[in-house]
Amino acid sequence: MVKVALIGAGKMGLSHLSILGAHPKVEIVGVCDTSKMVVEVLERYSGYKCYSDYLKMIEESRPDAVFVSVPTKYHYPMVKELLNKGVHVFTEKPFCLNPEESNELTQLAKKASVVNQVGYHNKFVGTFKEVKNLVKNGAIGEITHFQGEAYGPVVIKKKSETWRSDPSEGGGCLMDYASHVIDLINDIISPIDSCKGSILKSIYSKNVDDSVYALVGTNSGASGVISVNWSDETYRKMSTSITIIGTKGKIISDANELKVYFKGDGFPKGYSKGWNVKYVTDLTEEVNFYLRGEEYSAQIDYFIKSVIGENDRTINTFDSAWKTDKSISLIKN
Repeated sequence: MVKVALIGAGKMGLSHLSILGAHPKVEIVGVCDTSKMVVEVLERYSGYKCYSDYLKMIEESRPDAVFVSVPTKYHYPMVKELLNKGVHVFTEKPFCLNPEESNELTQLAKKASVVNQVGYHNKFVGTFKEVKNLVKNGAIGEITHFQGEAYGPVVIKKKSETWRSDPSEGGGCLMDYASHVIDLINDIISPIDSCKGSILKSIYSKNVDDSVYALVGTNSGASGVISVNWSDETYRKMSTSITIIGTKGKIISDANELKVYFKGDGFPKGYSKGWNVKYVTDLTEEVNFYLRGEEYSAQIDYFIKSVIGENDRTINTFDSAWKTDKSISLIKN
C-alpha cells in the first residue's frame, strides 16, 4: 500500500481524493486545507485525518506520496519542501509561475530520485494517445503545420475576483487553459521553442487574459497556431482539439473523436487510405474508478504504479512540465 496525503481540497483536490480513496493500493493518511469548514466536513464524514497545516500533516502522517492541488503560486514552495523531505509528488498544472522555478524543482526531483508527475490529464485520453502514436511512427509523414485549440465557458461575465483572475496566483486563460494545449503539442510533436507573435485578450476579466492567439514554432521545425478562449459560452464544457498536417496525411482529433486521412499506401494496421474515424470508446482502457473521464483515474493509477516501480515513470514528469512552462513564457512575453 502507498500512503498518500492531499494538500488542497478544492474541486480538483476532491476529485483526486475520490479516486485515491477507491484505489486498491492506496491508503489516505492525511488531507490538508486552509478552509476550516472543508476540514470539519471532511473530518466528520470521510474518516480521514484532516489538517490545516500541511507541514504538520507531513510530519505526523509520514506519507510516501503527496498530491498538491492548490493555486499555482503555492506549487514552488510546497513542492520544494516535499522534495527536500524525499516525498514522491503529484502536483496540479500548470507546474509553476515561471520556468526558473520549474527547472529548480525538476533538478531537485532528479537529485532526490523521487517520482514526480504533473496533472496534464490529456496525455491519458485515448484519442490523444493514438495521435501521438501515429505522429511518432511517421504515419502522416513530416509535420508541416498544426493547430491547437481549446474553448469553454469558464469566464462568461464580469464576476467577483478569485485566484483565477489574479496573474500572480497563476490565473488567466494562458496559464490555466492554454497550458493543456501547449503541453499536448510539446508531447505529440515537439516542444514549442519560438513565438512569432501572440495576442492575449481580456474580455470579461480585469487583470488576466480570457483568450490567447499565437503563432508558434517547435524545435522540430514545424509551425503552428494556438487558439484558446475560455469565454466562449457556445461550449458546455472545455473542448480541446488538435489538427496536424503532414506530408502523408492529416489528423483532426479532440477528446472524443479521432479523424485521420492517409494520402497513399503504407498506412498503419487498422487504417485504410482516405478518411478513418476512431472514437475514444475504441481507444480507452477500462479503469477501476470512473470520475469525470477515465483519464483522471488513469493518471493517478500511473502515478501509483510509478511509486511502486511498475512502469517507466516517463509521462508528465516535472521535466516535461518545465518545457511547457518555458513555452508558456515565450507566448506570454
